[in-house]
Amino acid sequence: MPLQDQIRKGSTEILILKLLAEEPMYGYQISHELQRRSGGYFEMKEGLLYPTLHRMAHDGLLKSEWREAGTARRRKYYAITEKGHRALSEQIKEWHTFIGNLLQVLDVPAGAKTPG
Repeated sequence: MPLQDQIRKGSTEILILKLLAEEPMYGYQISHELQRRSGGYFEMKEGLLYPTLHRMAHDGLLKSEWREAGTARRRKYYAITEKGHRALSEQIKEWHTFIGNLLQVLDVPAGAKTPG
């Protein structure tokens, strides 16, 4: 698996938690919003998104409910729980630490533009 795919996969949970900390969303909306905010960098396919949402709900990080969405359609909306808020806060700290240490090892000053 290419490094870029590994990094994206490792950031899936924190990205979902961050979006749902702002407002409840349904699956396609989560995928679309991640893609929009990242300028297309984060493209989350159904095969990754839905199993992750189900696992996170099972772990108590999310809760879900079915809502009517117009003409006889229903959508499953996901919302972050208190446990999810705590996990988001912890994961943000971990990512800051990871990125800072990675840049230090790579000898790239924080905030510097990388070559390429």
